[in-house]
Amino acid sequence: MPGLLISQNCISQTHLVIGSTALSLTRVSKSLECGANVILIAPKASETTQTVKVWETEIQAKEASYPNFTWIQREFNDDDLTILGRDEVDNVVDTVFVALQSTSVLATHISALCKRLRIPVNVADSPALSTFTLLSTHADGPFQIGVTTSGKGCRLASRIRREIVSSLPRDIAQVCNKVGELKRAIEEDDDKDLEHHCATLDALYHEVGQNDDDAVQNHKFNQLVLEEENDLEKSRDLKKKQRLRWLSQVVEYYPFAQLAAISIEDLSSQYRQGCSFTTNEGVVSTNKKGSIALVGSGPGAPGLLTTSALAAITTADLVLADKLVPAGVLDLIPRHVETFIAKKFPGNAEAAQEELLNMGIAALKEGKSVVRLKQGDPYIFGRGAEEYLFFSKHGYRPTVIPGITSALSGPLLAAISPTHREVADQVLLCTGTGRKGAAPAIPEFVESRTTIFLMALHRLADVTAWLRDAGWRMDVPCAIIERASCPDQRVIRTTLEHVAEAFEAAGSRPPGILVIGKSCAVIEQIPEGQRWAIDEGCTLF
Repeated sequence: MPGLLISQNCISQTHLVIGSTALSLTRVSKSLECGANVILIAPKASETTQTVKVWETEIQAKEASYPNFTWIQREFNDDDLTILGRDEVDNVVDTVFVALQSTSVLATHISALCKRLRIPVNVADSPALSTFTLLSTHADGPFQIGVTTSGKGCRLASRIRREIVSSLPRDIAQVCNKVGELKRAIEEDDDKDLEHHCATLDALYHEVGQNDDDAVQNHKFNQLVLEEENDLEKSRDLKKKQRLRWLSQVVEYYPFAQLAAISIEDLSSQYRQGCSFTTNEGVVSTNKKGSIALVGSGPGAPGLLTTSALAAITTADLVLADKLVPAGVLDLIPRHVETFIAKKFPGNAEAAQEELLNMGIAALKEGKSVVRLKQGDPYIFGRGAEEYLFFSKHGYRPTVIPGITSALSGPLLAAISPTHREVADQVLLCTGTGRKGAAPAIPEFVESRTTIFLMALHRLADVTAWLRDAGWRMDVPCAIIERASCPDQRVIRTTLEHVAEAFEAAGSRPPGILVIGKSCAVIEQIPEGQRWAIDEGCTLF
């Protein structure tokens, strides 16, 4: 059974290392790097070989460099475990590393003592004698990654770790630092003193543990935050929710390269101002040196990008991208092409949209070739027609390049045929969210129709309640399809009755769509006795 992986704060703890092997030097070095007070217990060698000389030289160098390191030159005594530790834990040591042969009687004895005293102990090459094992790790600044095979193969763990590290961005440490800076900027701006911070902590993070590295991205990730609020106190709390939600979405949607290069000053000023950008109202000159294209990027996989779309983004001067455009597509944009990703977050959609339009007009006036890169198809709930009219009004008639909409490709990739003889003879596309969060018009239930909702998962419980009130059958099959065509695609198959519960249990993986109708159960069915089933992954592209 796999163990619990943790990252432990070892600063000022007492780590006891036992043994005079090369491994003991490694354990000493690692513990010192983590800020622990390290005590090595090993007798001075009676025979002086070249290996022993090298080991003793390294140990003595550690003693000279680290005031928190001590070498006790004798054999291990049982009471070392209870007298060498910190005063605040009654002198019991915090962790023990046994760097002896695992077959030695002493290693077995020390393991038993530690287990009796509930001291974490690691015995070299012996998972059975250890209460914890060390991972094959990689560290780059604040970023750390560890791999374990649960004792099945240390060489394999090392290789897996190398493979993972080779695929990471070179500036992953900078990404972590930038996100941390932004998080601190938000907290410092919202909470001027500690007392106020404590009082508002729940409002900021909503749920216990959502500020930890192992936090699950729950179904509230894209939950609606209204853009208008007249009550001053409510408006203040709303703004805090907007800012923290915005930070979560920046981390989720921005490619790593963008996160590493992100300007904290720029983004901080944007959220402080509520992204209050203005749009020029007057019609500008019809000087058409610049050009604008509204380009659909498809559902997510770069392989589903059309050749016309690829040509547009690779020849543009400026790409204005939606935050939902996946990193795989953004990676196709040449480095010399200026790329800007929409700063849209719940409660700020209108202001962020104005910012993009203003940037587009400014670039067009400079004679640049501008691409407005949109997720899916520009005209399927993508505000494409609004942008077409806006740029046309300002003297720049856009070229529109279609994209494969997730509304139709998503079901295909999830083994759902929206039309099927004698099951579904019509398809309806709907939105789950009207302008500024308004409730959408709910269609009537038609037995032979497949209904597909976009932008509905953030308020799924509301949508299902509205459908129930409108007379929809709650036993009708349905499916949630998230990140369609991407390697981490996920499909949740269930019925309308259980879909909100299933989604809450699985957590959110945006963007996603909701498909409802008997067609959802033609090719794939939920196993008998289960309320829902989850399929992971897409290997087509």
